[in-house]
Amino acid sequence: MIWDTKVIVYPEGDFIEIERELKINELVDINGNPVRLPLASPKTIIYRVYRKSTSDTNNGPVIRFYLEQLSLTETEEISY
Repeated sequence: MIWDTKVIVYPEGDFIEIERELKINELVDINGNPVRLPLASPKTIIYRVYRKSTSDTNNGPVIRFYLEQLSLTETEEISY
């Protein structure tokens, strides 16, 4: 059986599997869920998807979404 595996890769190199596709420049929380704007607090940990790559394995393609963490200045700009 072949299926797509979707993974988010954190800046430190850790990764987790997710269920949905992400878009480049999409803002997500630590679990890969979309973020509702404006943020309630500028101290919220938010990531931006900056790269997507695909590799083939025996079980099907693995789609990796690479994240970068937003700085405090960037999160302040999108907060209340």
